[in-house]
Amino acid sequence: MSPRSRTSAGILMFRRRSDKIEFLLAHPGGPLFVHKDNGHWTIPKGEAVPGEDLLTRARIEFAEEVGLEPKGPYLPLGTIKQKGGKIVHAWAVEGDLPSGFVQCSNTFPLEWPPRSGQVQSFPEIDRAEFFAEKLARKKIKPTQVPFFDCLIAALD
Repeated sequence: MSPRSRTSAGILMFRRRSDKIEFLLAHPGGPLFVHKDNGHWTIPKGEAVPGEDLLTRARIEFAEEVGLEPKGPYLPLGTIKQKGGKIVHAWAVEGDLPSGFVQCSNTFPLEWPPRSGQVQSFPEIDRAEFFAEKLARKKIKPTQVPFFDCLIAALD
């Protein structure tokens, strides 16, 4: 088994509603996150291999996890380091979910229940939702909050 990448790339989609910004966040799927909420949501993102174009990886991951192709222009939001040491590069894109949108996330295999020998398939994200800024700051992983601040500063 190859070691996991320490670099991820993602996209923070945002929309404007009544002169306010709303952020699209993704809730991780699988049994480990089913009862976790505040502080566990994330921007749609995924691991990149060394030398890979990070914006391309971010766009691919967004499409795979959310089920929607993001349309630029893309605004770079910089880089953060998560608690576990993973480096996340992010871009913002203005957009919305179509009316009647049904999410189509890709899946990952996981031995579940643990040590059972049974491998099940789970969605990478189980839902994606837009949140107003105040609530989005509670939902997202604390280390990703700077992406909001960078986007808001760029839009001012």
